[in-house]
This record gives sequence, structure tokens and C-alpha cells, in this order.
Amino acid sequence: MQYPTEFIKAMPKADLHLHLDGSLRASSLVDMAKRADVELPSYTEEGLFEQVFKSHYNNLGEYLNGFQYTCAVLRDLENLEQAAYELAIDNQQEGVTYIEVRFAPQLLMNPATGVTFDTIMHVVNDGLSRAKNEYNQQTEVQQGEKPAFDYGIINCAMRMFGKKGFSPYYTQLFQQLRDFEPMQVIRTAAMELVRASVRMRDEEGIPIVGLDIAGQEIGYPASQFKDIYEYAHKNFLLKTVHAGEAYGAESIFEALTQCHADRLGHGYSLFSPEMTEDPNIKDPKAYGEKLASYIADQRIAVEVCLTSNLQTNPAIGDIKNHNFKHMLDHRLATVICTDNRLVSRTTVSNEYQLAVDNFDIPLHRLKDMVAYSFKKNFYPGSYTEKRDYTKQNLAYFDKMVSKFGLTE
Repeated sequence: MQYPTEFIKAMPKADLHLHLDGSLRASSLVDMAKRADVELPSYTEEGLFEQVFKSHYNNLGEYLNGFQYTCAVLRDLENLEQAAYELAIDNQQEGVTYIEVRFAPQLLMNPATGVTFDTIMHVVNDGLSRAKNEYNQQTEVQQGEKPAFDYGIINCAMRMFGKKGFSPYYTQLFQQLRDFEPMQVIRTAAMELVRASVRMRDEEGIPIVGLDIAGQEIGYPASQFKDIYEYAHKNFLLKTVHAGEAYGAESIFEALTQCHADRLGHGYSLFSPEMTEDPNIKDPKAYGEKLASYIADQRIAVEVCLTSNLQTNPAIGDIKNHNFKHMLDHRLATVICTDNRLVSRTTVSNEYQLAVDNFDIPLHRLKDMVAYSFKKNFYPGSYTEKRDYTKQNLAYFDKMVSKFGLTE
């Protein structure tokens, strides 16, 4: 079924897998770098798109190259607030009514300058809330003619980092724990993060709604963070896990069984048996099928990032080869997400357009996907408030369907 681009932009949407440090405006990155005295390969948008933030990448390493610049500028608090504010604005302008912004606060912390976890969380929340309040003052929102804008924050622990070059906080932590093995230091940082996240949520009212682990999957399995996720689980902090992006389906199994994952980030390898490496899995294809059946039955949402997957895994080739088609066939609760708006040079509308243009998604299935993005989000309010908010957005979806005269 064909959908007008104007409809895709107008329909209510949510982005549940959205990295702050991968989603700056290119023009703002240039200004921020000058303000924070950060050296860039180019100081024009065109130059950055040519040298750093490309349409296509040769490998994951090249894809991740740009984060050294975005993280560097975000250590300036004025830049950080601006980035959070602009990210919300950019989403609002394309019909996105709810976002969950994720980032790793410890990558930005600097003990020497007093840039603490608490400071960073307040600054990011200030930017997001400023954009939210401006949007929700619109007459249409006030009169209930279109849904309000809202957001949550997901804090990421890093799966790996070294003694130098990652952040001032991590460098200092390695010095303080010099007698620890590297993985012990990494796990200590992750536990500090989740404890601080729960505290800030409960004592400061910051809408920290979830925990994630980001970074290299290979060599740093989710199971090593079991106790960190257990702490989140016992404190009602919801959980998503980067799993199945660059490693086999066994990483997805670990996310579910060791980390109590409420959602899965990417989940691509679920239908790629060739990515399975565990020698104990004798039939990788059957293993993936059983896992997919469980995920579908439990309605565990998969955060699908089409463009990002094509860029980090060039072997996929054509979009029609993406495992999204198998996710649809198995009736998984799939949620369309951007991953990184700048690094992948995409938007939520672009990702939905890519999906509907290349896969069989009739109108009722499209509405299901939109519904999943609201029903499976980590909304910061109560369950009844989340239900009401979901109903408002789905009613607006129906309103847009009528406006554009769409039928099955």
C-alpha cells in the first residue's frame, strides 16, 4: 500500500531508540564546536556530511567515528541543553509526539570541572522540558485537537571503555580502582549509573524511565551486567538492551533471561542464523525461530532501526533483505526508530517511509506499529495516564487517516 509522505509526517509517532549524542543538528555541531573549542574535520555542514556523517559507511567503526566530536561538544553544558532542546523541536516538527532520549551521562561527566551526573541530568531535562512546554502551549494542544508532546530519558551504561580517551570520569575511575580488573571497573561504573538514575528519578523527579547498555556487543555480553539490570528491575526502572545488532541471537537470549529486558534494541540477528557463534546451539535457525516465537508471544517490543542497520552492516545490501520482513511475518511488536538522526542522516518520518515503501504494511498493520510505539514505551506517568495518552494519539492517527482519505 502506498502512503503519501504528507500523511506519514502528519500521523502521530514516537521514537523509542534515539541517541542524543548521535542526533545533533549538523549546523549546531559547528557552532557548538567553536564555542567549546573542539576541533572538527570541517566547519561546514557539507564538509561534515562528506567526511564524517555519510550516507553510507564501510563498517561499524566508521559509523561510530562521528561520536568523538558530538560527545566532545556535549561536555559543554550550554551545548548540552541546546542539543536536548533542538532534538525535541526537530521531532515535534515532523509529527513525533513522544520521544525517549538515551545517552551515556558518564561519557560527558568531568570531575575536574564539577560536571557531575546530577548536573548533566538536570541540564538535559531542562532542554527537553523547555521544548515540551513551548509545544504544549499551542491552542490545538490546549483544546485537545492534537496530542501533547512528552518524553522520557533512558540512561546508558557503557559495555566497554578504556583507561584513557573515553571520558574524564572513566579515566579517573580507572585511577581510583587501579587494582581492579578492567571489567570490574566497567561494572562498577554501570552500578553507579543505575543507582544514581533511580535516586534522581525518585528524589529529583527527573523522568528517567529506563536503563540500557550501549557499546560493543562482541566480547562484552549482557550477562556481565546482570546485577546492574537486577537493581533496575527491583527498583521499577524499565529495561532495554542493545542486543542482536552486531552479534548472534544468543545475545538476545541473554538480554531476555539475564537482564529482564522489556524491549530489545535492534534485535536484527534474530533471523540471521549465520551470526550465531555459540557452539552449544546446534541448529541456529530453529533456535532463532523459537526465540522469535517467545518474543512475539510475550509482546516484547523490538526497536527497529532500518537505516542504521544498513549502514553498520553493509552486507545486508538492499533494504528488502533486511530482517524486518521476518519480524513482520512472525508478528513481532516492532517499533520504528531512528537510532541516530545525524549519524544516519534520517528522521522518524524517513524511517516509516522506508518501511512502508519496501514492505507489505497495510493500513491496519501500520496502525498497529504506531500503537506499539505508544503502548510499549516507558511513559513517565502512571499506567492510566499512559493509556489515556495512547488513546489520544491513536485517535489522532484515525483523524489523519480520514483527512487523507486512506482505506485498506
